[in-house]
Amino acid sequence: MSKKVHEFNDIIRKLRKDLFGKGPERIHTVFVENMAVSTLYGNLTPTERFIASKPEGLKMVHASRTSMIQELYSRKTPEGMEELMGTKLLHLFSDIKVEEDLAISVFIFEDKISE
Repeated sequence: MSKKVHEFNDIIRKLRKDLFGKGPERIHTVFVENMAVSTLYGNLTPTERFIASKPEGLKMVHASRTSMIQELYSRKTPEGMEELMGTKLLHLFSDIKVEEDLAISVFIFEDKISE
């Protein structure tokens, strides 16, 4: 894993830990052209897992997780992300498969990402 990928993952982990009280247990990120694609494993808190054990709770956890992340990134780019990447963050697409505790985020930057 390159130093840039490691530092990028640390930014994501810290942000989610601050937002949800728990960061992902593992993150795998690849840079492709002007995108960073991150797969996040082990995201849910014990409380979220309990709530998601019922169908209506599962929908609630999914909706709150995805909307909170989208809202946070639309208000402010995480501290140090654009400096690390050397380019401006334009868009974030994020989703979570609650049943498998697996999330994916696609970060789209203005310029091609260099290693």
